[in-house]
Amino acid sequence: MSVAGATQTGGDRARAERAIEAVWRIEQARLVAGLARMVGDLGLAEDLAQDALVAALERWPRDGVPDNPGAWLMATAKNRAIDLIRRDRTLERRNEELVREAGLRIEHQRADLDLAAEREVGDDMLALVFTCCHPVLAREARVALTLRLLGGVTAAEIARAFLAKEATVAQRLVRAKKTLREAGVSFEVPRGAELEDRLPSVLEVIYLIFNEGYAASAGEDWIRPALCEEALRLGRVLAELAPEEPEVHGLIALLEIQASRLGARLGPEGEPVLLLDQDRARWDSLLIVRGRRALARAEALPRPLGPYGLQAAIAACHGAALTAEETDWVRIAALYGALASFAPSPVVELNRAVAVGMAFGPELGLEVVDAVAADPALAGYHLLPSVRGDLLERAGREDEARAEFRRAAELAGNEAERELLLRRAGD
Repeated sequence: MSVAGATQTGGDRARAERAIEAVWRIEQARLVAGLARMVGDLGLAEDLAQDALVAALERWPRDGVPDNPGAWLMATAKNRAIDLIRRDRTLERRNEELVREAGLRIEHQRADLDLAAEREVGDDMLALVFTCCHPVLAREARVALTLRLLGGVTAAEIARAFLAKEATVAQRLVRAKKTLREAGVSFEVPRGAELEDRLPSVLEVIYLIFNEGYAASAGEDWIRPALCEEALRLGRVLAELAPEEPEVHGLIALLEIQASRLGARLGPEGEPVLLLDQDRARWDSLLIVRGRRALARAEALPRPLGPYGLQAAIAACHGAALTAEETDWVRIAALYGALASFAPSPVVELNRAVAVGMAFGPELGLEVVDAVAADPALAGYHLLPSVRGDLLERAGREDEARAEFRRAAELAGNEAERELLLRRAGD
């Protein structure tokens, strides 16, 4: 024990409580993952983990912080699981399996704090990722459950980040766990074709979390760095757990390079700064290097780059340009063309229009925009008039551009972005 209970002071207690908070943040996902493998129920696994946390809050300030706090929490939670299962006669056989897995005596008078049960932790964590992002759940539920169980983010914190009511997020979490249980979703890593089918759902959730931090869809703040950091952490974990999946490395490459710009996306008064106007000296060169390395890992794997890898290659083009004028827009336009062939989308076409306009002139960019402007998927999408306004402005058609910027401002949900668009309209 690192703190002697017999001579505990107020400072000792405060240190113990800080240690509990830090350990919980690090160990929660691994704890829930290991318990979910044992009991096959995410809700029960989280309850058991919470029980272990309560025990730590009661005992560590008094007895001291264990030398291996993660193992202590796991042993405590597993002992609790065994107690619960022994009381349920319908699960007697499963009880025997749990005892063997945990390597504990049923008469657990002293837990083995050097558990060898940390084996398979990688598979457990990967199974937790795939379970939280299972397609049976709605997109909002996947995001909330991933942040809650893998990120240790509270319902209140999720609600603040996404401008939702805490009660709504709490209900969403409860329903998500109930849905997984009722659907009989297995807590396991999918294999082969099933893994490939479900991986996009996992990557989408991580990217959604990052994007909400990078360009908030609503509220007053344009960026929410904490969400970007959480998505980066989750992406890095996934990249280590699935090293042979090129799209995983493509995604983390994209996130690393985009995150490098966060410090330059706001001006002195907190106002949004667009990409071409940013001070590139404020870009984080370390994150750009990390992104390039992740992209190189994706490119070195046998399969070709997918949508995230192609977007990472586009981001790398921006990261390689010391000034906006040096940007290789011809290559970016070609990469967007490849992306549009791989994953057709009107939003991709909007981005391609920007690149085409920069590489070959705004009139050609407008042709790309106008070809998709009537697509129902873009109805009410503020970036359609925003992109069109930008191209019209560069073409010297200023009155038309101002009208488009006003329309974009009306559609924008984020207050900071709305103000930026109104400034561009001259209002």
